[in-house]
Amino acid sequence: MIGTSLARHHENFLEVIKSYYQLTKPRIIPLLLITTAASMWIASEGRVDPFLLLITLVGGTLAAASAQVMNCIYDRDIDYSMLRTQKRPIPAGKVQPHHALIFAVILGVLSFTLLTFCVNLVAACLAMSGIAFYMLVYTHWLKRHTTQNIVIGGAAGAIPPLVGWAAVTGDLSWTPWLLFTIIFLWTPPHFWSLALMIKDDYAEVEVPMLPVVAGEESTVKQIWLYTWLTVPCTLFLIYPFGNLGLVYGAIAFYLNFLFLGKTWQLKQNPTDKQLARSLFKYSILYMMLLCTAMVVDTLPITHNIIAALPINLY
Repeated sequence: MIGTSLARHHENFLEVIKSYYQLTKPRIIPLLLITTAASMWIASEGRVDPFLLLITLVGGTLAAASAQVMNCIYDRDIDYSMLRTQKRPIPAGKVQPHHALIFAVILGVLSFTLLTFCVNLVAACLAMSGIAFYMLVYTHWLKRHTTQNIVIGGAAGAIPPLVGWAAVTGDLSWTPWLLFTIIFLWTPPHFWSLALMIKDDYAEVEVPMLPVVAGEESTVKQIWLYTWLTVPCTLFLIYPFGNLGLVYGAIAFYLNFLFLGKTWQLKQNPTDKQLARSLFKYSILYMMLLCTAMVVDTLPITHNIIAALPINLY
């Protein structure tokens, strides 16, 4: 493939480290980790073991990094052609694909080993299933063949809460699957708003993202639909599931109000890339703050404060 076998041209060892670090797409990983942590806090009812939390997050980081490196290897032809991705380590010739593959395998093996021996086998297998789904189903099968790539592929990004829950309990109940569903439904508004911003790049490399095939107006209608599907699911954690209370509920209500507002603005102006950018950035903040609210609501100090109020809110 053009641009995939260029000679390496690092200046020093630190440049090598930086290139391999960039292969892991580190900006994506914190969002995956905060969903894992939120799930663990809910599962442990606010009393998560610090060591278990640390090991699970490290294992999750390694698994996510492995998946992202494999994605960089598979998509190197696209990355070379897209202006946005031409400077990534492989198309830039800083890392050879076969070296990147060795790196990805090492990361995956370390993740599975760490989670198996320090957490449990269920969590380890779930983390590996995330890598497999992301590569085989999303990257290989869906991404280049259907406009529903993000919808179905979103399942890969929704696996971290399952890993977190299994790390605490050793199994899965209905609640982690609800968390899975929230992230699954949130992914299309999140990613399609990005796709609206870089529609021309995807068209250039013939990746059938929804804005490329169906246009901006149809895409924004789908964003509007999935936002409305996401909102009630976030509130099911209060009722009927009963995992969280009104502290989370108040924060979730406000975040959902803003989410719907930004989606509505984009719906009125489907071709406005600045509105798409605003929605994309907010969608990240939305998920991070929503998960933070989950953690805060489960903390014993939160329950103590609420219990001390004249009117018990729980």
